[in-house]
Amino acid sequence: MSLQFVYEPLKIKGVEVRNRISRSAHGTNLTDYGRITDQLIDYHVARAKGGVGLTFLEAATVHPSSVLSLANLDDTIIDGYRRLMKAIKPHGMRVFQQIWHGGHIYPVLDQSPPWGVSAVPNPATGIVPNPMGLAEIEEVIQHFANAARRCVEGGIEGIEVHASHGYLIMQFLNPLVNKRTDQYGGSLENRMRFLREVLLAVRAQVPDDYPVGIRMGASTGEGGLDEDELALVVQTLQAEKLIDFLDLSWSDYFNFKFVAAMDQPVGYQLSSSEKIAAASRGIPRFMIGRFRTLDEAEQLLRDGVTDMVHMTRAHIADPDIIRKTQAGKPEQVRSCIGCNQACWQGVNLGYPLACTINPAAGREGDLAEDLIRPADDPGKVVVIGGGPAGMEAARVAALRGHRVTLFEAGPDLGGQVAVAKRAPRLHVIGDIAFWLEQEIFRLGVDVRTSTYAEVEDVLEENPDFVVIACGSIPRHNGIQYAYPAEPVPGFDQPHVLSPIDLLTATPAKLGKSAVVFDDVGHYEAVAAAEFLLAKGLRVTFVTRFASVAPQLDHVTRVDPAFRRFAEEGDFRLLIRSRIDHIGIDTCIVRTLYRGDSEEVAADTVVFINAKEPMRAVYDDLRERGFGKDRMVIVGDARAPRDLHLAISEGHRLVRAMV
Repeated sequence: MSLQFVYEPLKIKGVEVRNRISRSAHGTNLTDYGRITDQLIDYHVARAKGGVGLTFLEAATVHPSSVLSLANLDDTIIDGYRRLMKAIKPHGMRVFQQIWHGGHIYPVLDQSPPWGVSAVPNPATGIVPNPMGLAEIEEVIQHFANAARRCVEGGIEGIEVHASHGYLIMQFLNPLVNKRTDQYGGSLENRMRFLREVLLAVRAQVPDDYPVGIRMGASTGEGGLDEDELALVVQTLQAEKLIDFLDLSWSDYFNFKFVAAMDQPVGYQLSSSEKIAAASRGIPRFMIGRFRTLDEAEQLLRDGVTDMVHMTRAHIADPDIIRKTQAGKPEQVRSCIGCNQACWQGVNLGYPLACTINPAAGREGDLAEDLIRPADDPGKVVVIGGGPAGMEAARVAALRGHRVTLFEAGPDLGGQVAVAKRAPRLHVIGDIAFWLEQEIFRLGVDVRTSTYAEVEDVLEENPDFVVIACGSIPRHNGIQYAYPAEPVPGFDQPHVLSPIDLLTATPAKLGKSAVVFDDVGHYEAVAAAEFLLAKGLRVTFVTRFASVAPQLDHVTRVDPAFRRFAEEGDFRLLIRSRIDHIGIDTCIVRTLYRGDSEEVAADTVVFINAKEPMRAVYDDLRERGFGKDRMVIVGDARAPRDLHLAISEGHRLVRAMV
């Protein structure tokens, strides 16, 4: 597809953006107690070099009553802005700052009650805020204005006021939260008064041609702010010349749908944004929606749906989407798989931003691809295992100029990713295996599939360095953490399967009922349950945990899956439980709290417990005298964990040692 519209410049007030691809504001935890760091600058510079037209810096808090990673609280941020803009400007990307107050969603640093519109509990935590008085409202408005002044003095080129996602401004707008009886509550005109006053205060601090816009989206809570009211808000603000652009992103803390995962369709927010977008004709509109490719963005722009397309996670996964495409190499773009594991989930857990499939994300100063240098003394590298860790290791070794041979025992590359992609709604996860396979072939790696590498095979290659990436296998031992003394009686029957058995060698007769036992807490159990429900089985999900799949992000991965389970199939959940016995067509399930048990129908049992690392070849090579300083173990062969750590180790450890 021709990318005519993608590459067309756009004027936003006094700022011209070089193309129609942008990155929305998103948390990174790459700051230092609210200050801009070199790490944060490196992260944004990489996307500037890659060709992005416009970036919104992550939400900057404007008042100490609500804090986030980035703090625009005093003039110390101005120097940080100037350093960032000095680094970015030569590469042509425009930079706007989103300014924000979280209201009752985010707490005060000193742990006093959060400030809120009314004494309505935070829907996520139940914490009741301190309702803001008129003096506090005026104070926060002034702090928005002060933050705007600092943006201008720091060289930031535009401002976005965050009025969505259930934060303070949306709390004023939303009748579910705003129960005030003064001039800031009641009618829509009163409820939007705070937003209008914030925008007026911000505009008073910026030049006439300086872009000021809002991030806006409908509340999805029943009885909340609907699309008709929001359309009226946008029309009013536009008529009063208070906004120069509109950034659409819906959902709030009454119904979490901020960042759709791989199981949601591309453009998942479009239908809920159409009415509001239609109300804002005449000013540039931005939209999000898990857009991964420039072709998807081009189609939106051609159809007139939006004027700018946010491709935020896509550029976390690959900062060079535009540069590679313009160079005629779109096949080299590493597409986001929407796992939300190291970006959304990791940041929410307090970790610095990272990416499951891009080891350099958030660490561009150390690990950017353009920092990979040829080895001083290129040699021969043998990689044993063709899963994600092994392929990434082979790719990095080849980029450094080594001659690389990769052995894979199976007929196909991809390891457990090749299995996982067979589960319902997980097919996108296979994209990273496909990309890695393409890359190692492009780089000339000698790939030998259906070849089980014995010690003699490895030594015959006369390697200078060996990477052990053999992965892991299900234990098939019937052991569960809640009762590790002995295996579950009946675990060795033919109808007791691992998730890999289920997806790769599905028995002809699964029966009518199944038990999925989860002792791990990751994606395998959710995928197995969805697979069995799709086959029409009645599924009982048994887990030792107090919640389902606690290792996954519940907002974007687990909750949507369980909504589908409840809607589409015969599904039952038993938490904090273990299996006492597996019979021919039943299981005895015992609760961990009271110890009472029940018999559950189970023609098929999927038993998910810890995996066994496969690293025997390492010990065999050591016995033959191959030096341990010439070997490295990566991924599940080192310790069974997750895809993010497998790829990261395959990259980092090989890059450091080879």
